[in-house]
Amino acid sequence: MSGPTQLSSAQRERVTRHTDDLTRAAVADIESRHEWYAALPASERSYVALMAHAGVADFVDWLGGETPTEAAGAAVFEAAPRELTRSITLRQTLELIRSVVDVIEARAADIVGEQWAPAIREAMLRYSREVAFRAAHIYADAAEQRGAWDARLEGLVVDAILRGDADDAMTSRAAALGWGARSRVAVIAASPPNPLSGTVIDPAYVLDLVHRNANRHGLHVLAAVQAGLLIMLIGETDDALRDAAILGEDVGEGPIVVGPTVPHLFAAGRSARAAISGHAAAAAWPDAPRPVSAGDLLAERALLGDIPARNTLVSRIVRPLQTTSGGSLLDTAAAYLESGRSLEGAARRLFVHTNTVRYRLGRIAELTGYDITDTHEADTVHLAIRYARLRPPAAAPVARS
Repeated sequence: MSGPTQLSSAQRERVTRHTDDLTRAAVADIESRHEWYAALPASERSYVALMAHAGVADFVDWLGGETPTEAAGAAVFEAAPRELTRSITLRQTLELIRSVVDVIEARAADIVGEQWAPAIREAMLRYSREVAFRAAHIYADAAEQRGAWDARLEGLVVDAILRGDADDAMTSRAAALGWGARSRVAVIAASPPNPLSGTVIDPAYVLDLVHRNANRHGLHVLAAVQAGLLIMLIGETDDALRDAAILGEDVGEGPIVVGPTVPHLFAAGRSARAAISGHAAAAAWPDAPRPVSAGDLLAERALLGDIPARNTLVSRIVRPLQTTSGGSLLDTAAAYLESGRSLEGAARRLFVHTNTVRYRLGRIAELTGYDITDTHEADTVHLAIRYARLRPPAAAPVARS
Protein backbone atom coordinates (compact mmCIF):
# COMPACT_ATOMS: atom_id res chain seq x y z
CA MET A 1 0.00 0.00 0.00
CA SER A 2 1.32 3.46 -0.86
CA GLY A 3 1.33 6.57 1.26
CA PRO A 4 -1.81 8.64 1.91
CA THR A 5 -3.38 10.03 -1.24
CA GLN A 6 -5.57 12.73 0.36
CA LEU A 7 -2.63 15.15 0.24
CA SER A 8 -2.56 17.19 -2.92
CA SER A 9 0.50 17.38 -5.07
CA ALA A 10 0.89 20.99 -4.00
CA GLN A 11 0.96 20.01 -0.33
CA ARG A 12 3.49 17.27 -0.98
CA GLU A 13 5.62 19.77 -2.87
CA ARG A 14 5.56 22.09 0.13
CA VAL A 15 6.82 19.27 2.36
CA THR A 16 9.54 18.54 -0.20
CA ARG A 17 10.76 22.14 -0.16
CA HIS A 18 11.16 21.93 3.63
CA THR A 19 13.28 18.74 3.56
CA ASP A 20 16.52 20.52 4.45
CA ASP A 21 14.88 22.58 7.18
CA LEU A 22 13.28 19.49 8.70
CA THR A 23 16.59 17.64 8.59
CA ARG A 24 18.43 20.44 10.38
CA ALA A 25 15.66 20.63 12.97
CA ALA A 26 15.79 16.86 13.53
CA VAL A 27 19.59 16.87 14.00
CA ALA A 28 19.31 19.85 16.37
CA ASP A 29 16.66 17.96 18.33
CA ILE A 30 18.97 14.94 18.59
CA GLU A 31 21.86 17.14 19.77
CA SER A 32 19.78 18.80 22.47
CA ARG A 33 18.04 15.66 23.75
CA HIS A 34 20.65 12.90 23.54
CA GLU A 35 24.14 12.99 25.05
CA TRP A 36 25.20 9.93 23.07
CA TYR A 37 25.18 11.95 19.84
CA ALA A 38 27.77 14.45 21.09
CA ALA A 39 30.05 11.56 22.16
CA LEU A 40 30.20 10.14 18.61
CA PRO A 41 33.20 10.80 16.36
CA ALA A 42 32.62 13.46 13.71
CA SER A 43 32.39 10.88 10.92
CA GLU A 44 29.62 8.98 12.70
CA ARG A 45 27.73 12.19 13.54
CA SER A 46 27.74 12.95 9.81
CA TYR A 47 26.25 9.53 9.12
CA VAL A 48 23.47 10.23 11.65
CA ALA A 49 22.75 13.49 9.84
CA LEU A 50 22.64 11.63 6.53
CA MET A 51 20.20 9.13 8.02
CA ALA A 52 17.97 11.95 9.26
CA HIS A 53 18.04 13.61 5.83
CA ALA A 54 17.35 10.29 4.09
CA GLY A 55 14.46 9.67 6.46
CA VAL A 56 12.79 12.96 5.65
CA ALA A 57 13.37 12.57 1.90
CA ASP A 58 12.12 9.00 1.90
CA PHE A 59 9.02 10.08 3.83
CA VAL A 60 8.28 12.66 1.15
CA ASP A 61 8.67 10.04 -1.59
CA TRP A 62 6.41 7.71 0.36
CA LEU A 63 3.80 10.45 0.70
CA GLY A 64 3.75 10.80 -3.07
CA GLY A 65 3.29 7.07 -3.58
CA GLU A 66 6.72 6.74 -5.16
CA THR A 67 7.92 4.34 -2.44
CA PRO A 68 5.76 1.29 -1.60
CA THR A 69 5.09 0.65 2.08
CA GLU A 70 7.13 -2.55 2.16
CA ALA A 71 10.19 -0.55 1.04
CA ALA A 72 9.64 2.32 3.47
CA GLY A 73 12.80 3.20 5.39
CA ALA A 74 15.22 1.37 3.12
CA ALA A 75 16.88 4.62 2.09
CA VAL A 76 17.35 5.61 5.73
CA PHE A 77 19.68 2.74 6.47
CA GLU A 78 21.37 2.75 3.07
CA ALA A 79 22.68 6.20 3.96
CA ALA A 80 24.99 4.73 6.65
CA PRO A 81 27.24 1.65 6.70
CA ARG A 82 26.12 -1.47 8.56
CA GLU A 83 29.16 -1.08 10.84
CA LEU A 84 27.35 1.86 12.43
CA THR A 85 25.24 -0.68 14.34
CA ARG A 86 28.31 -1.24 16.55
CA SER A 87 28.45 2.47 17.49
CA ILE A 88 24.76 3.30 17.64
CA THR A 89 22.42 0.99 19.50
CA LEU A 90 18.90 0.06 18.43
CA ARG A 91 17.53 2.24 21.23
CA GLN A 92 19.52 5.21 19.92
CA THR A 93 18.32 4.53 16.38
CA LEU A 94 14.74 4.59 17.62
CA GLU A 95 15.49 7.88 19.39
CA LEU A 96 16.70 9.23 16.04
CA ILE A 97 13.43 8.14 14.42
CA ARG A 98 11.45 9.73 17.25
CA SER A 99 13.27 13.05 16.77
CA VAL A 100 12.34 13.09 13.08
CA VAL A 101 8.74 12.19 13.91
CA ASP A 102 8.50 14.89 16.61
CA VAL A 103 9.93 17.57 14.35
CA ILE A 104 7.59 16.78 11.44
CA GLU A 105 4.57 16.58 13.75
CA ALA A 106 5.49 19.89 15.39
CA ARG A 107 6.00 21.68 12.07
CA ALA A 108 3.23 20.07 10.06
CA ALA A 109 0.79 22.96 10.50
CA ASP A 110 3.41 25.54 9.53
CA ILE A 111 4.28 23.62 6.36
CA VAL A 112 0.88 22.54 5.00
CA GLY A 113 -1.58 24.46 7.15
CA GLU A 114 -3.94 23.36 9.89
CA GLN A 115 -6.28 21.62 7.44
CA TRP A 116 -3.67 19.19 6.22
CA ALA A 117 -1.62 18.84 9.43
CA PRO A 118 -3.57 15.81 10.79
CA ALA A 119 -2.99 13.94 7.52
CA ILE A 120 0.76 14.61 7.72
CA ARG A 121 0.89 13.45 11.36
CA GLU A 122 -1.04 10.26 10.62
CA ALA A 123 1.18 9.52 7.64
CA MET A 124 4.30 10.08 9.74
CA LEU A 125 3.12 7.61 12.36
CA ARG A 126 2.46 4.96 9.72
CA TYR A 127 5.80 5.62 8.03
CA SER A 128 7.79 5.62 11.30
CA ARG A 129 6.29 2.25 12.23
CA GLU A 130 7.70 0.73 9.05
CA VAL A 131 11.09 2.32 9.67
CA ALA A 132 11.15 1.01 13.26
CA PHE A 133 10.38 -2.52 12.05
CA ARG A 134 13.14 -2.26 9.47
CA ALA A 135 15.59 -1.01 12.12
CA ALA A 136 14.74 -3.92 14.40
CA HIS A 137 15.32 -6.35 11.53
CA ILE A 138 18.68 -4.81 10.65
CA TYR A 139 19.91 -4.85 14.25
CA ALA A 140 18.72 -8.41 14.80
CA ASP A 141 20.53 -9.51 11.66
CA ALA A 142 23.70 -7.68 12.72
CA ALA A 143 23.54 -9.20 16.21
CA GLU A 144 23.10 -12.69 14.78
CA GLN A 145 26.07 -12.26 12.44
CA ARG A 146 28.17 -10.73 15.19
CA GLY A 147 27.25 -13.55 17.56
CA ALA A 148 28.22 -16.20 15.03
CA TRP A 149 31.52 -14.44 14.36
CA ASP A 150 32.26 -14.06 18.09
CA ALA A 151 31.48 -17.75 18.63
CA ARG A 152 34.03 -18.69 15.96
CA LEU A 153 36.61 -16.41 17.55
CA GLU A 154 35.90 -17.89 20.98
CA GLY A 155 36.34 -21.39 19.63
CA LEU A 156 39.69 -20.44 18.07
CA VAL A 157 40.93 -18.81 21.29
CA VAL A 158 39.89 -21.76 23.45
CA ASP A 159 41.42 -24.21 20.98
CA ALA A 160 44.71 -22.27 21.00
CA ILE A 161 44.78 -22.35 24.80
CA LEU A 162 44.13 -26.08 24.93
CA ARG A 163 46.91 -26.70 22.40
CA GLY A 164 49.30 -24.30 24.11
CA ASP A 165 49.54 -22.03 21.05
CA ALA A 166 49.52 -18.60 22.67
CA ASP A 167 50.71 -16.64 19.63
CA ASP A 168 50.01 -13.26 18.04
CA ALA A 169 46.92 -14.61 16.26
CA MET A 170 45.40 -15.68 19.56
CA THR A 171 46.27 -12.30 21.05
CA SER A 172 44.43 -10.40 18.32
CA ARG A 173 41.41 -12.71 18.51
CA ALA A 174 41.24 -12.37 22.28
CA ALA A 175 41.50 -8.59 21.96
CA ALA A 176 38.61 -8.59 19.46
CA LEU A 177 36.54 -10.36 22.11
CA GLY A 178 37.50 -7.84 24.80
CA TRP A 179 39.93 -10.24 26.47
CA GLY A 180 43.19 -8.52 25.56
CA ALA A 181 43.95 -7.47 29.14
CA ARG A 182 41.91 -9.89 31.23
CA SER A 183 43.65 -11.06 34.40
CA ARG A 184 42.86 -13.66 37.11
CA VAL A 185 41.75 -16.32 34.63
CA ALA A 186 40.50 -19.80 35.52
CA VAL A 187 39.30 -22.62 33.28
CA ILE A 188 36.25 -24.79 34.00
CA ALA A 189 35.63 -28.20 32.44
CA ALA A 190 32.13 -29.69 32.49
CA SER A 191 29.75 -31.71 30.38
CA PRO A 192 27.45 -29.80 28.01
CA PRO A 193 23.73 -29.80 28.87
CA ASN A 194 22.11 -33.14 28.17
CA PRO A 195 20.31 -33.00 24.80
CA LEU A 196 16.76 -34.20 24.45
CA SER A 197 16.35 -37.84 23.53
CA GLY A 198 17.12 -38.40 19.88
CA THR A 199 18.87 -35.05 19.41
CA VAL A 200 22.50 -34.01 19.32
CA ILE A 201 24.26 -31.26 21.23
CA ASP A 202 23.96 -27.88 19.50
CA PRO A 203 27.11 -25.92 20.48
CA ALA A 204 25.50 -22.58 19.53
CA TYR A 205 22.59 -23.26 21.90
CA VAL A 206 24.97 -24.29 24.70
CA LEU A 207 27.13 -21.19 24.33
CA ASP A 208 24.06 -18.95 24.24
CA LEU A 209 22.94 -20.41 27.58
CA VAL A 210 26.38 -19.89 29.10
CA HIS A 211 26.68 -16.28 27.94
CA ARG A 212 23.16 -15.32 28.98
CA ASN A 213 23.83 -16.67 32.47
CA ALA A 214 27.25 -15.01 32.62
CA ASN A 215 25.81 -11.65 31.55
CA ARG A 216 23.08 -11.87 34.20
CA HIS A 217 25.74 -12.25 36.90
CA GLY A 218 28.33 -9.87 35.48
CA LEU A 219 30.87 -12.61 34.69
CA HIS A 220 33.48 -12.39 31.94
CA VAL A 221 33.38 -15.71 30.09
CA LEU A 222 34.76 -17.32 26.95
CA ALA A 223 33.39 -20.76 26.12
CA ALA A 224 33.54 -23.53 23.54
CA VAL A 225 32.47 -27.12 23.17
CA GLN A 226 35.60 -29.17 22.49
CA ALA A 227 35.77 -32.97 22.17
CA GLY A 228 32.48 -33.39 24.00
CA LEU A 229 33.49 -31.09 26.88
CA LEU A 230 32.18 -27.64 27.68
CA ILE A 231 35.26 -25.49 28.35
CA MET A 232 34.65 -22.11 30.03
CA LEU A 233 37.23 -19.44 30.80
CA ILE A 234 36.42 -16.96 33.55
CA GLY A 235 38.29 -13.65 33.63
CA GLU A 236 38.69 -11.18 36.49
CA THR A 237 37.56 -13.84 38.95
CA ASP A 238 38.04 -13.45 42.69
CA ASP A 239 36.47 -16.80 43.52
CA ALA A 240 36.54 -19.29 40.66
CA LEU A 241 34.63 -21.99 42.56
CA ARG A 242 31.80 -19.56 43.31
CA ASP A 243 31.66 -18.43 39.69
CA ALA A 244 31.73 -22.05 38.51
CA ALA A 245 28.71 -22.79 40.71
CA ILE A 246 26.83 -19.97 38.96
CA LEU A 247 27.79 -21.19 35.49
CA GLY A 248 27.01 -24.75 36.57
CA GLU A 249 23.31 -23.96 36.23
CA ASP A 250 23.65 -24.49 32.47
CA VAL A 251 25.86 -27.57 32.24
CA GLY A 252 25.05 -31.26 32.05
CA GLU A 253 25.32 -33.95 34.67
CA GLY A 254 28.69 -35.00 35.99
CA PRO A 255 31.63 -33.17 37.52
CA ILE A 256 32.39 -29.48 37.20
CA VAL A 257 36.13 -29.08 37.63
CA VAL A 258 37.88 -25.75 38.13
CA GLY A 259 41.53 -25.29 37.22
CA PRO A 260 43.83 -23.00 39.20
CA THR A 261 43.48 -19.25 38.75
CA VAL A 262 46.37 -17.91 36.67
CA PRO A 263 47.55 -14.32 36.15
CA HIS A 264 46.48 -13.88 32.52
CA LEU A 265 45.13 -15.56 29.40
CA PHE A 266 48.55 -16.70 28.20
CA ALA A 267 48.92 -18.88 31.30
CA ALA A 268 45.43 -20.35 30.94
CA GLY A 269 46.78 -23.53 29.33
CA ARG A 270 48.00 -24.69 32.73
CA SER A 271 44.57 -24.13 34.25
CA ALA A 272 42.90 -25.86 31.28
CA ARG A 273 45.10 -28.95 31.50
CA ALA A 274 44.39 -29.29 35.21
CA ALA A 275 40.63 -28.83 34.72
CA ILE A 276 40.40 -31.35 31.87
CA SER A 277 42.56 -33.89 33.71
CA GLY A 278 40.40 -33.43 36.81
CA HIS A 279 37.21 -33.92 34.82
CA ALA A 280 38.52 -37.19 33.44
CA ALA A 281 39.62 -38.39 36.90
CA ALA A 282 36.66 -37.17 38.97
CA ALA A 283 34.81 -40.47 38.62
CA ALA A 284 37.32 -41.99 41.06
CA TRP A 285 35.90 -39.73 43.80
CA PRO A 286 32.11 -40.17 43.65
CA ASP A 287 31.54 -37.90 46.65
CA ALA A 288 33.49 -34.97 45.23
CA PRO A 289 31.80 -31.60 45.65
CA ARG A 290 30.29 -29.94 42.58
CA PRO A 291 32.06 -27.82 41.52
CA VAL A 292 35.43 -29.14 42.68
CA SER A 293 38.89 -27.70 42.38
CA ALA A 294 41.34 -29.56 40.17
CA GLY A 295 43.76 -29.25 43.11
CA ASP A 296 41.45 -31.38 45.24
CA LEU A 297 41.65 -34.11 42.59
CA LEU A 298 45.45 -34.43 42.57
CA ALA A 299 45.35 -38.06 43.72
CA GLU A 300 42.75 -39.07 41.14
CA ARG A 301 44.61 -37.24 38.38
CA ALA A 302 47.86 -38.90 39.39
CA LEU A 303 46.21 -42.30 39.13
CA LEU A 304 45.35 -41.48 35.51
CA GLY A 305 49.00 -40.80 34.77
CA ASP A 306 49.00 -37.01 35.14
CA ILE A 307 52.73 -36.45 35.80
CA PRO A 308 52.37 -32.78 36.90
CA ALA A 309 49.75 -33.94 39.42
CA ARG A 310 52.15 -36.59 40.76
CA ASN A 311 54.95 -34.06 41.07
CA THR A 312 52.64 -31.60 42.81
CA LEU A 313 51.57 -34.26 45.31
CA VAL A 314 55.16 -34.98 46.27
CA SER A 315 56.27 -31.35 46.41
CA ARG A 316 53.17 -30.17 48.26
CA ILE A 317 52.98 -32.96 50.82
CA VAL A 318 56.12 -35.09 51.14
CA ARG A 319 58.83 -32.47 50.92
CA PRO A 320 57.42 -30.11 53.61
CA LEU A 321 56.92 -33.05 55.97
CA GLN A 322 60.44 -34.35 55.36
CA THR A 323 62.11 -30.99 55.96
CA THR A 324 60.21 -30.19 59.18
CA SER A 325 61.10 -31.59 62.62
CA GLY A 326 63.79 -33.80 61.18
CA GLY A 327 61.35 -35.83 59.13
CA SER A 328 59.33 -36.97 62.12
CA LEU A 329 56.11 -35.62 60.64
CA LEU A 330 56.59 -37.66 57.46
CA ASP A 331 57.32 -40.76 59.55
CA THR A 332 54.22 -40.10 61.64
CA ALA A 333 52.00 -39.71 58.59
CA ALA A 334 53.30 -42.98 57.11
CA ALA A 335 52.93 -44.84 60.42
CA TYR A 336 49.38 -43.58 60.98
CA LEU A 337 48.23 -44.40 57.45
CA GLU A 338 49.84 -47.83 57.42
CA SER A 339 48.57 -48.94 60.79
CA GLY A 340 44.90 -48.79 59.84
CA ARG A 341 44.72 -45.05 60.69
CA SER A 342 45.00 -45.86 64.33
CA LEU A 343 46.55 -43.46 66.86
CA GLU A 344 47.55 -46.35 69.10
CA GLY A 345 49.01 -48.37 66.23
CA ALA A 346 51.05 -45.38 65.02
CA ALA A 347 52.26 -44.68 68.57
CA ARG A 348 53.47 -48.28 68.94
CA ARG A 349 55.33 -48.10 65.62
CA LEU A 350 57.01 -44.85 66.52
CA PHE A 351 57.54 -45.63 70.23
CA VAL A 352 55.84 -42.40 71.28
CA HIS A 353 52.72 -41.47 73.26
CA THR A 354 49.36 -41.29 71.44
CA ASN A 355 49.12 -37.59 72.37
CA THR A 356 52.36 -37.05 70.49
CA VAL A 357 50.83 -38.71 67.43
CA ARG A 358 47.71 -36.59 67.82
CA TYR A 359 49.77 -33.40 68.05
CA ARG A 360 51.82 -34.33 64.99
CA LEU A 361 48.68 -35.01 62.96
CA GLY A 362 47.57 -31.47 63.74
CA ARG A 363 50.95 -30.14 62.61
CA ILE A 364 50.68 -32.15 59.38
CA ALA A 365 47.30 -30.54 58.64
CA GLU A 366 48.69 -27.06 59.34
CA LEU A 367 51.75 -27.62 57.18
CA THR A 368 50.19 -29.30 54.15
CA GLY A 369 46.50 -28.37 54.31
CA TYR A 370 45.58 -32.08 54.40
CA ASP A 371 43.76 -33.53 57.41
CA ILE A 372 44.63 -37.22 57.34
CA THR A 373 41.79 -38.08 59.68
CA ASP A 374 39.55 -37.34 56.65
CA THR A 375 39.22 -40.38 54.37
CA HIS A 376 39.80 -38.64 51.02
CA GLU A 377 42.62 -36.45 52.27
CA ALA A 378 44.26 -39.44 53.98
CA ASP A 379 44.17 -41.34 50.66
CA THR A 380 45.76 -38.35 48.94
CA VAL A 381 48.62 -38.07 51.45
CA HIS A 382 49.20 -41.83 51.39
CA LEU A 383 49.40 -41.80 47.60
CA ALA A 384 51.89 -38.90 47.73
CA ILE A 385 54.12 -40.91 50.08
CA ARG A 386 53.97 -43.92 47.78
CA TYR A 387 54.90 -41.88 44.73
CA ALA A 388 57.84 -40.44 46.66
CA ARG A 389 59.01 -43.96 47.51
CA LEU A 390 59.01 -44.87 43.83
CA ARG A 391 61.45 -42.06 43.05
CA PRO A 392 65.23 -42.39 43.25
CA PRO A 393 66.52 -41.54 46.74
CA ALA A 394 68.10 -38.28 45.54
CA ALA A 395 64.87 -37.10 43.98
CA ALA A 396 62.62 -37.38 47.01
CA PRO A 397 62.95 -38.71 50.56
CA VAL A 398 61.10 -41.85 51.60
CA ALA A 399 59.35 -42.12 54.93
CA ARG A 400 60.47 -44.89 57.23
CA SER A 401 57.70 -47.33 58.02
